[in-house]
Amino acid sequence: MNRDSKMMHFDLQSMIVRHERTARRFAVRLDKKIGYLSYEKPEPRILDYAHVYVPPEFRNKGIADKLTQTALDYARENNFSVIPSCSYVAMYVRKHKKYRDILVNPG
Repeated sequence: MNRDSKMMHFDLQSMIVRHERTARRFAVRLDKKIGYLSYEKPEPRILDYAHVYVPPEFRNKGIADKLTQTALDYARENNFSVIPSCSYVAMYVRKHKKYRDILVNPG
């Protein structure tokens, strides 16, 4: 099996996104690499979702969506408001309007 075909076979549904509080990110292991959504906490009840990163060879497979959905669900379940500073997170929220109620400025 070549390297490319190995990377094509992963199960997005069973992929575990971990909340790494000390690193302030939601992360997923991808072979020996990591995809993540990093955040800042400018106020006690506000999370600023600053950046989503997925290694190039894993892009366009739904990983960024899964990271973003997990982070937004975490915010909702824990009564945080969200600033979608990352353009990917902002785009995701525009497509998934059910998250608009947790935005700091839903505009």
